[in-house]
Amino acid sequence: MNNNLPWSWGEAVVSGKEIPGPHPEIMRAATRAVGVRASPGRIYLWLCQLRRAPYSYDWIDNFGRRSPRQADPELCHLERGQSVMTIFTLTDFEPDASITLRMKPGWPRNAFGDLSLQYRAERIDDEFSRLSVVLWMPPIGKVLAKQRRYLLAWGDLMMMRKQLLVLRNLAENDDASGR
Repeated sequence: MNNNLPWSWGEAVVSGKEIPGPHPEIMRAATRAVGVRASPGRIYLWLCQLRRAPYSYDWIDNFGRRSPRQADPELCHLERGQSVMTIFTLTDFEPDASITLRMKPGWPRNAFGDLSLQYRAERIDDEFSRLSVVLWMPPIGKVLAKQRRYLLAWGDLMMMRKQLLVLRNLAENDDASGR
């Protein structure tokens, strides 16, 4: 476990993806990861459910509605440009492995910055997989930009930790998915 909070939480994550944006030198990466006793395909099924709900603290980011606890396999039919968790756009995906998102323009980007993130499900051994997220964060705004990014990293840590633990639980206990 890495003690580099708020930038890293969970198992070590190595990002093989090129840093997005025109100025990669100003980006800061935050990583979050959790081990899951499920296949990457089953984890991916639950990642695709992020199209309809955030699976975090629903009372904060889902207007009090509980995120669905039964997976809809139809949501695995992904296309670039689809909306994910209300404030993100799907920019790339690899079936049964990863989804890449970017913060939508307008108020989400003004509030949180031009974030990009990649969720990845990868096999560790016969029994376990890793669900990881790499979040690329530019400074936010012009005034106190790095300080705002640092505060956002703490908020993201709390929300994404909950999200990954919920997704892990759902993937480990979902017998109906057949993946």
